[in-house]
Amino acid sequence: MIAKLLEGQREDGGFGVHPYSKWKGAHWRLISLVELGIPRTSLEANRAADHVLDWIAAPSEPLVIDGRERRHASMEGNALAVSCRLGKHRDKRVRHLVEVLLRAQWPDGGWNCDKNPTASHSSFHETLAPIWGLVEFHREAKDERALEAAQRAGELLLEHELFKSTRTGSPIDSEWMHIHWPHYWHYDFFHGLRAVAMLGKAKDPRAAAALNHLESLREPDGTWRASGRRYWTRSTEVVDWGDAHQVVTPAAERIVPMSRWIARSRS
Repeated sequence: MIAKLLEGQREDGGFGVHPYSKWKGAHWRLISLVELGIPRTSLEANRAADHVLDWIAAPSEPLVIDGRERRHASMEGNALAVSCRLGKHRDKRVRHLVEVLLRAQWPDGGWNCDKNPTASHSSFHETLAPIWGLVEFHREAKDERALEAAQRAGELLLEHELFKSTRTGSPIDSEWMHIHWPHYWHYDFFHGLRAVAMLGKAKDPRAAAALNHLESLREPDGTWRASGRRYWTRSTEVVDWGDAHQVVTPAAERIVPMSRWIARSRS
């Protein structure tokens, strides 16, 4: 899968399409490459990361409506995470992404791209990746501001027990109750669990309902099936993920996609 994801790389580090081209651009390939454990010494991955950073860290004017910056923060969050996994945390472009996320964080702890002036609640979709990115940056750079921002975002998820409406107690979105792979920028309860686990809060009582739901989805062979709606197709993806199963590490911080075969869970 790693070889396939790197296939066709150009001299500029990209793959002949815009870095954000779904799902064949370098931005998306890097997310999968990092999740699959590509080493930080990979020249190909680092070239792809430079290609992405040249795009996403380019100067731009923020969109501020009614005092809140409206931003697709999943873009900066994912780019920040993969860059830090590749050891690029000292790069000024990477540090720029951190400053953008810190600046754009909403009062409730998350991020949102909604241009509606009345929007006052953060998007779980746009908040998930920034948590990952800020945690990875803190691990490498020991930046307490990044950790504090990630913790605030984690509290937003936990206030909702990772999937519940605070008004009704029901799932905010029925699709969130499934596991998705690859999920790219989409939220679900499982990837919410991964996010709070990165923050050391997997045992928080507010995560219990999500953990119980995860256990209820375990297959008899010990794995978890990616049962959610696929966000990829064979015409839009670089690789065929097949009927993906998941192996989940004890800390729930990293998952490995299993395509065309099943592996025993180590959790």
